[in-house]
Amino acid sequence: MIEFLGLCVENLIKSIKYILTGQLRFSEVISKAASISYDSLSISLIIAFISAAVIAIQVSKQFLMTGAESYIGGTLAIVMIREIAPGFVALAIGARAGTAISAEIANMQVTSQVDAMKTLKVDPVGYYFSPRILAAALTVPMVVLLAEVIGIAGGMMVSNLTIDLHPARYMHSVWAWLSTRDIYISLLKASIFGVLISLVCATQGYETRGGAKEVGISTTQAAILSTVYMLVADFLINLLFYII
Repeated sequence: MIEFLGLCVENLIKSIKYILTGQLRFSEVISKAASISYDSLSISLIIAFISAAVIAIQVSKQFLMTGAESYIGGTLAIVMIREIAPGFVALAIGARAGTAISAEIANMQVTSQVDAMKTLKVDPVGYYFSPRILAAALTVPMVVLLAEVIGIAGGMMVSNLTIDLHPARYMHSVWAWLSTRDIYISLLKASIFGVLISLVCATQGYETRGGAKEVGISTTQAAILSTVYMLVADFLINLLFYII
């Protein structure tokens, strides 16, 4: 994994150079943004809504028994924004778009399309990686922001249905507990997760050798590696911003 991490860093540096030299086409970024984030929007919002609803069901009666029902909204908002929304959305995008990125680039590698790019003196890492990395870094936070809104709204609805908590009391708790710092950190997390998903999956696909069987194996490994690296990054970000 250390060797693979080194490959990812090397590819990230090449991609950044490719972007800074003005070789990246904006239309390509838009196209990749649609395939990475827009196509994953519905499943991401469904996951956020259901997650918030389950959390609200679990905590509502317990808070009501202790007379702390006024804190349900704030508790759920903090949990959603700090952890659930960025984490679950990134996992959904990684499972859907990340594996697609790996399979696409792996197929290009085993069918010698990457070698053809080298023959034309085009940097394949910059050409294939840059639009995907930039698109994910810019658009995954947008999906996370929508997921946070949907999650908080879902928690409010479930709290009202289960313990008849008035929406005004719920939202008052949300605004009292929530800070703009939490939202900024959440969006930073989402951007980092987006870069990691696209970078790790693209690198795994790029390193694929063999045939169709290896493409399938590489796609599975990409899903596993992107999840592992994302969880490690999540721990380090939480350690940096919420503990230290």
